[in-house]
Amino acid sequence: MKIQTGTLKFVLIPVILLLTMAPLHAVGQSGSFIVSQHGHSVGTATVTFTANSSGYDTTTLLKVAMQGLNYSFSKTEQLTSANALKHVQLSATVNNSAVNVNAAPDSAQILLNISANGKSTTTRLINHPAAVFLPDFDPGAFDTILALAIANNNRALYAIIPKGAGSVSPIQLATYADELGTLDGKPIIVHHLKATIAGASSDIFSGPKNQLLQAELSQQGFALVRKGFVLTPPAKAGAPPAAPAGQQNPAPAPPAPKPVQQ
Repeated sequence: MKIQTGTLKFVLIPVILLLTMAPLHAVGQSGSFIVSQHGHSVGTATVTFTANSSGYDTTTLLKVAMQGLNYSFSKTEQLTSANALKHVQLSATVNNSAVNVNAAPDSAQILLNISANGKSTTTRLINHPAAVFLPDFDPGAFDTILALAIANNNRALYAIIPKGAGSVSPIQLATYADELGTLDGKPIIVHHLKATIAGASSDIFSGPKNQLLQAELSQQGFALVRKGFVLTPPAKAGAPPAAPAGQQNPAPAPPAPKPVQQ
């Protein structure tokens, strides 16, 4: 059968447009992470994302063991193709105390059930389209934040915080200059965002595929670092600008933090 050239072009153009318009977060970002405090490893985390016909299934396993804190959880989550929450279940242990959380949209609300310390609470929160379920130290949640940030131009993101009776808080994102790093020994460009949630800020570093590479957490001194990744610090701090006549130069800024030892 002979195909008309003009017809073939007409068919291909929409297909090419669909491919070029495909979102960067269409493929889940699975990975393994080190949990560190002040550069010393105190735990590990693994994240898996699996695509299905209607969105994604995700699983996060985390364990932190250190003086004063024994914390672990297993989180299974279902997301839509737009990374919106469909359902999440979290089973955690905090210093030998069990915590169980379930959350799912219910009409215009998020129904959040929390069981901890022998008590159960049910809370209804406003259901925002770009809301992320955010337990402490969860690299999977940061990956979802990165995906939603691209889709929503860094705006209208919210965090579902499973503490106490549960709450929802806006996520304010600020973009910083790109940095450098290595992943499995190969140099890469590193994107830098700062996320402020309920007054606490975390620095998020992502790679060219929008995958989470490192998160400097709001909790004092803690970080999540993808295995094989090293953030390259500046080679040499720039000199401060000269002070006007009669004034002293300001005190030098503190040195950049050292990369976590893998």
